[in-house]
Amino acid sequence: MYLHLGQSVVVPFRDVIGVFDMDNTTSSHLTRKFLERAEREGRVVDVSGDLPKSFALCRAGDGAPVVYLSQLSTATLLKRVENNLFE
Repeated sequence: MYLHLGQSVVVPFRDVIGVFDMDNTTSSHLTRKFLERAEREGRVVDVSGDLPKSFALCRAGDGAPVVYLSQLSTATLLKRVENNLFE
């Protein structure tokens, strides 16, 4: 099964560690530091095309984390996961 994050980007469910709301999580200085470090290391993929509403933390092929910025809300991504589980 796959999760469509937007802009024709899909990731396997097994690689998704978590999906987070940008507004709620970026108020924490720890999350901001994590995202800044991931950006410096080239591990952020912007698939939002606009202001991101959420980000998905996933495992890359080498096991390192990759952050996907998405224009979709966490609620929309959750619905996509739930719909795929019952198909």
